[in-house]
This record gives sequence, C-alpha cells and structure tokens, in this order.
Amino acid sequence: MSFGTWLLNLFFPPKCPFCGAVLDAPGICPKCRKALPWTQGAEREQTLPGGVRCVSPLWYEDLAREGILRYKFRGASGAADTLGDLLADCAAEAYSGDFDTVTWVPISPKRLKKRGYDQARLLAQAACRRWQTKPLPLLKKPRDNPPQSGLHDAAARRANVLGIYQADTKQTEGRRVLLIDDIVTTGATLAECARELKASGAAEVLCLTLACTRKN
Repeated sequence: MSFGTWLLNLFFPPKCPFCGAVLDAPGICPKCRKALPWTQGAEREQTLPGGVRCVSPLWYEDLAREGILRYKFRGASGAADTLGDLLADCAAEAYSGDFDTVTWVPISPKRLKKRGYDQARLLAQAACRRWQTKPLPLLKKPRDNPPQSGLHDAAARRANVLGIYQADTKQTEGRRVLLIDDIVTTGATLAECARELKASGAAEVLCLTLACTRKN
C-alpha cells in the first residue's frame, strides 16, 4: 500500500457499501457478503426487449437495494470502486471475450447537476480499471425525462425513454459494446440504449447491471 493510500484510508476509511461498516481495506464486509441476495447460475441472465442479453450479480431487494439506493441517491459515490468490482467479476464469468468496448447509460445534464455525479459512469470506470482500460462515452442524454422509478407500467416505461438517448456514430461503428447501468427492472432503458447503439453501427450490445428485479 502506498503512503498516499494509507493516509487516505486513515482520514477516510473504506466502508462496506451495504451496511456502512468501517473496513481495513475497500470491499464488502463478511457479514454482508454472506447476506446479500446473489443471483445464481442461469438466473443471473435475462433477455431484454429486442433480444438483448443482460446479466446482474444481485437481486434488487433487501440489503442490495439499500446499498444501491445509498450509492445512487445519498451521495455514497465512494462505493463505486467496490461495486465496480462486482460488475467486473460478473462480466468476466458471463461475457469473457464477447465485448471490446465499455460504455454506460448516462443521466441528463440537469440530473447530473443535481446529483453531482453520474452513478453508472463511475461504475463503468471502476469496472474498467480492472481491465486496464477506460469506458467510452458512446451515449448522451440531452434532455431530462421523468424517473423510471415513478412509472410502474412497462408500456409507460418504454414510452418514457423513447428517443431520449443519442449515440456517437463515429465511435460506435463496429464495436461490441458492454453497456453498464445500476439496476434493471423492465429493461426499457437498457433496451432503448441498445437499440440506439445498434442503429449507430454497433456490432453487438451486451448489458450489465448491479442488480435486477425478480420476474413474477
């Protein structure tokens, strides 16, 4: 450990992103690692609208839900490195060699100004550090729209994101893209982003999120 890292840990000790317990090193505390609602085997993967594959290491419930909400809405951006490791491990198992470019689902400038950080971008950056690369900003969200969390009907969610995202055609052409976000519920947002990326020349789009909701 470098002196700079030691000093940083001294004044800002790493914490478990799910319970907030102070740790000796960044990561997940043993208690939470055991209690988290991990997805298993084939249930890790689902097919989104448009036939897009998506994998997630956690179910969006209980301890995982609380930790993700804290990270996303309560300023706990420091959790991104640990959460990004979860994504990197999941992608290595499910998609090894299947993508050559990483990007993320962006938030609008208005929401970025309010929140102070783009949670999906931080996750993508953290995962990419494991692969010694950097994510590319292939998508933009020029205007704000109502939060998907306030819409419970699948059709309403699809309509809410239609035409909201724009892809960078020059950077997207021919790429096999790994698209990262925090949560997938109906898959409307990821499916729309994947559609836009493919329309802009992406050879393939695979999706990866921290957590997913169980299907009834």
